[in-house]
Amino acid sequence: MPIKRIQTGPRMSQAVIHNKTVYLAGQVATGAPRASVAVQTKDILKAIDALLAQANTDKSRLLSATIWLKDMATFAEMNSVWEAWVVPGETPARATVVSPQLASPEFKIEIAVVAAQP
Repeated sequence: MPIKRIQTGPRMSQAVIHNKTVYLAGQVATGAPRASVAVQTKDILKAIDALLAQANTDKSRLLSATIWLKDMATFAEMNSVWEAWVVPGETPARATVVSPQLASPEFKIEIAVVAAQP
């Protein structure tokens, strides 16, 4: 099976496709640094939508998600955005953990997903 990489850089690829499974790198809110968790979550989900589209799939085909929050006190805030975004009845397996140290201090959340291609 061939491996396809999307937005490949010297350190990592933003997405890797193998055997009709799409693995996204952890996404942070590059368009909304220092914003609230809700705004950062919206920014990240927009980036995830774009990467999934580049990989010929979409959020209705999510298999799993891992979410890292800087502060668990923002869990409900993040969930309100997440629940408005996911496709009802097509929600992925998900884990949410606290990580007080993300890639950079201005980020309050990071999300990585795995999806299937049609």
